Amino acid sequence: MIPVDFAGGSVYSENNKLYTLSSNPGIRVYGEKLVKISDHEYREWNPRISKLAAYIKTGGRVFPIKKDSNVLYLGASSGTTASHISDIAANGRLYCVEFAPRMFRELVNTCATRPNMLPILGDAINPEEYQFAVGTLDVVYADVAQKRQADIIADNMDFFRVDVGMVVIKARSENVASYPSEVFKSSEKRLKERGFEILDFRDLEPYESDHCMFVFKRK
Repeated sequence: MIPVDFAGGSVYSENNKLYTLSSNPGIRVYGEKLVKISDHEYREWNPRISKLAAYIKTGGRVFPIKKDSNVLYLGASSGTTASHISDIAANGRLYCVEFAPRMFRELVNTCATRPNMLPILGDAINPEEYQFAVGTLDVVYADVAQKRQADIIADNMDFFRVDVGMVVIKARSENVASYPSEVFKSSEKRLKERGFEILDFRDLEPYESDHCMFVFKRK
């Protein structure tokens, strides 16, 4: 396994595939391949299932999530990508916010075997509803399928006083009638209007159609 240099030694690559060092050996979250080398077990990280892995595979080079990071994850769904962040931030804390009850039930199961993951049933547009469950944060990561995606993450970053964020923009959720490139430009403009500097941008093709990732920080 070769550490991906920009990811602080927390993400690995072999034979053009990505892996994270499992913090819960022997347990699969979504049927992923497990590879054991010496005393370590690695989980294959599929870029066609995880948009954060797709960001890396499309050339993303700004990765603010470190081993001891505390992360707020908006739109955690069943916990697929969140479980890999749990591996990466093994000494940190991951607060997983999910709104849909069915996905939340699956998220609870994922979190049950991962002590650094906390499931939170809540709506990302109302951070005041889950502030009681969230501690000090280093990064906000958002992947929500609704309108105002740039504002949703900016609102949470303002509310919790966080300076660094990563957001997946789903063009069809934002505006089904516009070209994705127009939606991406509009989202970039909005983040800048909210006082943030763009550190990296990647279109997630060919792994995800009409999706992009922004990494940004407060000016």
